[in-house]
Amino acid sequence: MNRYIRQMILPEFGADGQTRLARARVLVVGAGGLAAPALPLLAGAGIGHLTIVDGDTVSLTNLHRQTLFSETDCGQSKARIAADRCRAINSEISIESQEHGLTPANAPDLLTQADLVLDCADSFAMSYLLSDLCLAQNTPLISASALGFGGYAGGFCGGAPSLRALFPDAPDSGASCDTAGVLGPVVGMIGSMQAQMALNVLLGLTPSSLGQLVQFDARSLRASGFQFDTAPEPDAWFRFVAASDLTDQDRIIELRQEAAVLHPSAQRLRAEDLAQNLPPAGTRLALCCATGLRAWRAAEEITSIWPGEIVLVAASVS
Repeated sequence: MNRYIRQMILPEFGADGQTRLARARVLVVGAGGLAAPALPLLAGAGIGHLTIVDGDTVSLTNLHRQTLFSETDCGQSKARIAADRCRAINSEISIESQEHGLTPANAPDLLTQADLVLDCADSFAMSYLLSDLCLAQNTPLISASALGFGGYAGGFCGGAPSLRALFPDAPDSGASCDTAGVLGPVVGMIGSMQAQMALNVLLGLTPSSLGQLVQFDARSLRASGFQFDTAPEPDAWFRFVAASDLTDQDRIIELRQEAAVLHPSAQRLRAEDLAQNLPPAGTRLALCCATGLRAWRAAEEITSIWPGEIVLVAASVS
């Protein structure tokens, strides 16, 4: 019996839909909590090629939401273990694991090979980096975030507005699952929604998941959503670049006071002292911090007094 028969009998699916999935190449960035439901669902559905990118290892403190893994996997590569689990689900598809982080330096090549990108990294700097690249390459992006008792999943780029069109300003908080906590079922719900949105896009279902955002609140057990397919792209924004992209001709400011600088030419400054230490016009200004949030906020503060190019470097994705 055809392993996909239960989905192929759907009128909206059929043999043509299964062929579409078999030809699809999906890049999944992050193999943690959001990917835990998304990856098995995509593998089971018959996505022809999955590329899983994650440089982290399995940790005991994450097992409550990263349900692809077991206690015996602790200390091992998330990408490799996740790929092995997906191969065990479906031996008919091609699965590639990249046991390193995705960065501004290696991301363009990885995205070029993808028909759709699933952002499961749950890092705002990574989300904006992926959105910028997907917008430029017209590649659909399904991005999501989960924190505490809630989260969202949205379809961006690929003909729809980008993440920056919907969220043009710096995030209000740099909180993460590590610092603020999260419930496992919340992450499972959001990750499953990502998988469904990805299938909708690859199958060409209408209405499109692109240009839509779905929110879920576990406290009230309520879901809501809205369309943003007419949101305008911002006129300007601060790009995330890799530390390796910086040169001695850049003015590089390290905003972290407690860590090693990301570039030998970097000058360590506090954000509040930046306005008094701006470079001459025509010099690119690179602001570096751990997550990108401090750098983004500092950039917003000085744009009214310094009109030059500003780029951001986040240590977490460089």
